[in-house]
Amino acid sequence: MARLYVDSDKYGDQSASAVVDAYHGTIKDLIRRRLDEIGGDWASFVFDKSYDLIGAREFADVEKTLLSTGHRFDWSAMISVRERPGIYKSATGVGEDLADFSFEHAEAITAPPDAEGREQRGIGDNVVRYASNLIGIARYIRSSDRVLDLLSKGVPPDTVAIIDDSGGTLTAPILERFKGVICAGGTVRSHLGILTREYGIPCVMNAKISGIREGDPVEIECTAAAKTAEAYQQGIEMTARVWRLKK
Repeated sequence: MARLYVDSDKYGDQSASAVVDAYHGTIKDLIRRRLDEIGGDWASFVFDKSYDLIGAREFADVEKTLLSTGHRFDWSAMISVRERPGIYKSATGVGEDLADFSFEHAEAITAPPDAEGREQRGIGDNVVRYASNLIGIARYIRSSDRVLDLLSKGVPPDTVAIIDDSGGTLTAPILERFKGVICAGGTVRSHLGILTREYGIPCVMNAKISGIREGDPVEIECTAAAKTAEAYQQGIEMTARVWRLKK
């Protein structure tokens, strides 16, 4: 499944992105053209005619316009990459290169080791506030193949799963076996945030991390205040830290 990301910092200024301009412009032109053809108005499109006006053929045209700009989609399922590799960004860190792979977010907040030897390697939105921080072993879970492998062989003890997608679908079969979760997308109210809350698994969403590799000991500051809906709405920063520990 393809996902088009918009930089949240620029969401109020959509003209800042050529890809977003192309996307919105194509959709607006399409709707305007189809409404002219049927003599309808915006209300009829929103409340009555949307499925008739825009179908698979129209979205294929929109995708063609986006790809013509040089844009490539982020992937949320490995089957998408396998079936149509030409329209997706390269899926690094999902195979044999895991030992050398790490998320490298440009906005990750890092710091030198503290008095306890903890080296901050990022931040995230804490889902639930717990009485103590969580310590575990970082393991990237980024493909259905790895989920199947862990399902058959078992999830190693103390696994802190680092994943891309906030939907929770990919890791659902093994989610309850994780000690903690670091998710690079979503909010505390995303599907994955809800699932980890119900399972009692410490989790940070919307994580911006750097330099954490497969097998690294990590600590999640799940004693930090859980981020609220009001904080998201008002743009208030409420973050929990993620540390890399000495092996």
